[in-house]
Amino acid sequence: MKHFVKIPAALTMACALLCAAPLSQAHEYKLGQLEIGHPYARATVPGQPAAGAYISIENKGSTPDRLIAVSSPVAKSGEIHTMAMEGNVMKMREVSGGLEVKPGQKIAMQPGNGYHIMLMGLSKPLQAGDKVPATLSFEKAGKVEVTFNVEDRNAPAAGMDDMKDMKGHMHH
Repeated sequence: MKHFVKIPAALTMACALLCAAPLSQAHEYKLGQLEIGHPYARATVPGQPAAGAYISIENKGSTPDRLIAVSSPVAKSGEIHTMAMEGNVMKMREVSGGLEVKPGQKIAMQPGNGYHIMLMGLSKPLQAGDKVPATLSFEKAGKVEVTFNVEDRNAPAAGMDDMKDMKGHMHH
């Protein structure tokens, strides 16, 4: 005789979430007192020379640090940029001297909002599902290897990294 135990749906869901938790946290990195979260880039179209990439950086320490360089084998260079709207024109500029992260501060790079990373001179288009290795260099904490997950370029909160669609509206 077989016996079955009925498990409430809420318990089943809780177990599923707990099992998945390590997977979702696997895309976070720690370097000294810095926590780097969810590195991702947007997919590009053929011929697009650059891609926007995004991370969050939280400084849990008591001294400031600075993101001073980004490099990746898929790009000739990586640059840290800031974006701002001036009137109805978007202006992107490379951040001179790197990006300071003050003690207790969390910087969340997001499409169309403030800071982002530009991967310049792409060796090939980035496709959704790709994994892009990169090195983030900090002034004090040193270097950390991260992986940018490439997400669909048509995902919600489409950013200002889609240079093809922004032609004529963007000035570096």
